[in-house]
Amino acid sequence: MGKAHAVAFSAVGAVFDTTLRPRLEMVAASSETSAAKYAKSYGFARSTGDWRVLVKDANVDAIVIASPPETHLDITRAAAALGKPVFCEKPLGRSVQDGKAMVDSVEAAGAINMIGFNYIRTPASQFARALIAQGEIGNVTWFRGEHTEDFYAEPDAPATWRAQGDANGCMGDLAPHMINAALALIGPIGSVMAEIETVHKTRGGAPVTNDDQGQIMCRFTNGAMGHLFFSRTATGRKMGYIYEVTGTKGAIRFDQEDQNALWLYKAEGPEAQRGFRKILTGPAHPDYEPFCQGPGHGTGYQDQIIIEARDFLAAIEAGESRWPTFRDGLDVSGIVEAARQSHAARAWQDIEQI
Repeated sequence: MGKAHAVAFSAVGAVFDTTLRPRLEMVAASSETSAAKYAKSYGFARSTGDWRVLVKDANVDAIVIASPPETHLDITRAAAALGKPVFCEKPLGRSVQDGKAMVDSVEAAGAINMIGFNYIRTPASQFARALIAQGEIGNVTWFRGEHTEDFYAEPDAPATWRAQGDANGCMGDLAPHMINAALALIGPIGSVMAEIETVHKTRGGAPVTNDDQGQIMCRFTNGAMGHLFFSRTATGRKMGYIYEVTGTKGAIRFDQEDQNALWLYKAEGPEAQRGFRKILTGPAHPDYEPFCQGPGHGTGYQDQIIIEARDFLAAIEAGESRWPTFRDGLDVSGIVEAARQSHAARAWQDIEQI
């Protein structure tokens, strides 16, 4: 993610003709050697093996946190104390407690803040969000979402850092993206019923201490029903960020593995002529034209990060945080925590109690 953000901030000015033109001033890593390597590869002017040096540097005006979750809180507190804008990759720290502390620190300091949920920024998903908000498919009655990948599907795959710690498990790593999508597309979730499990209990002879997959039944506060599923052991799935939305006048389907297409059903016309139609994204859709003027040519993963960079710069310029803020990230963390509590109690859990 460090590379993705470095590329994004290098390109964002040219892509979106932003007023603010960022400069890659300094990169921090776990050692002086690796930091120097990244500086040379990604185009930073300077490097350091200590993130504290980076945060305190007078020439560093804004911070992007693309480090492990256990570092998020300390870096945020240090940056907020200096009033520096902070962009943080999800999840918001190791836990909902970390998330609350991070929100408190940036809000108390009045620091610009944003959390990284890039997938919801594709032109297709932005268009889907607008269609739902405008009532094009009527009142939403049902939402199904999943974030499924297979990078840990092989039982004999060796243990890595991903096998240790809740924040690095499926509920900390993959679930936040689809929960964020559900909140953005449908609205707040009122209650959840969840089941979480570790599919492969050991890797390379070492115990796995976090989860491989989980599912959540939920009820949105607007009355819609929902079901969310997350897995890092979903054989065959590479980027299964998928959602289906059913409304009283139509429906929407989307699959990130075909990220430049949105499927729309409208309950209109003769029954014999009804059906889902495939809409290819193009310049008429949000944030597409700055990348390409040809419909159907498509945008990619890196472009989502560039859109995030544009939004972060716009927030800095305006002096006001923009969606999704740390508080929006905390909403996601709260639902993950509610799901964990629901699983432990084998019962429905109200979100407002978290």
